[in-house]
Amino acid sequence: MNYMPGTASLIQDIDKKHLVLLRDGRTLIGYLRSIDQFANLVLHQTVERIHVGKKYGDIPRGIFLVRGENVVLLGEIDLEKESDTPLQQVSIEEILEEQRVEQQAKQESEKLKVKALKQRGLSVPRADTLDEY
Repeated sequence: MNYMPGTASLIQDIDKKHLVLLRDGRTLIGYLRSIDQFANLVLHQTVERIHVGKKYGDIPRGIFLVRGENVVLLGEIDLEKESDTPLQQVSIEEILEEQRVEQQAKQESEKLKVKALKQRGLSVPRADTLDEY
């Protein structure tokens, strides 16, 4: 087997089903159709998978172009093992509602942490004032 440097090694993965984890935390699943020297990806029949606890929901997204700098993880999905998941698939509406409830609980928890730190004379910088890079 010959070694191919960089993204050229992904040419053999074209037309296979892949999972892509993005920098913003989203998870995409789709068929890899194209890749370039910057690791920009074109995914076909893409779904955005949302996990909450032991449940998940898939939102159809169609053709998806992903800029290479946003890819954290790229992995091929084993089609034989794909259905052997302990997770329960639920409707889009149900998973979005559970995600909203989970985010609200997380925000309330963060507020309590900030309040406890303030009572102890400490301050936490707000996330929106921090540089993302």
